[in-house]
Amino acid sequence: MKTRHFLNSVDHDKIVAAIAKAEKGTTGEICVFVSRHDVANALAEATRCFKKLKLDRTALRNDVLIFVAPRSHSFAVVGDVGVHTKCGDQFWNEVVEAMRHRLKRGEFTDALLDGIERVGSLLADHFPAVHGAVKRPSGGVVEE
Repeated sequence: MKTRHFLNSVDHDKIVAAIAKAEKGTTGEICVFVSRHDVANALAEATRCFKKLKLDRTALRNDVLIFVAPRSHSFAVVGDVGVHTKCGDQFWNEVVEAMRHRLKRGEFTDALLDGIERVGSLLADHFPAVHGAVKRPSGGVVEE
């Protein structure tokens, strides 16, 4: 699928609103990244992007990246070490499977919203918002 088709099919405003809502309840941050490139390994590429975006540099190590590569028909969800120690592989597998079913049906916005909601709930449970904490502004969908 062409990246442009994917991006045109996604309701950017809903995604930005969902990220903002999820991040209100946590010190963690959620980023959605859409790659314009073919990728052989979505998880490896997501990990590279995670570091490139400096999501691994927060004090609590609690940021999450939802990486989508439409041209390769692949995606990955990556959380920093602080998040992973709280949830383990089972949580990530559940998020990926829930998103995978919706992506296969062409429900791109709903797939992303589902992932954002699940990740936001986990972050709120384990990394609740702290009054006065300074965070980067939510950016919504980042593309490269």
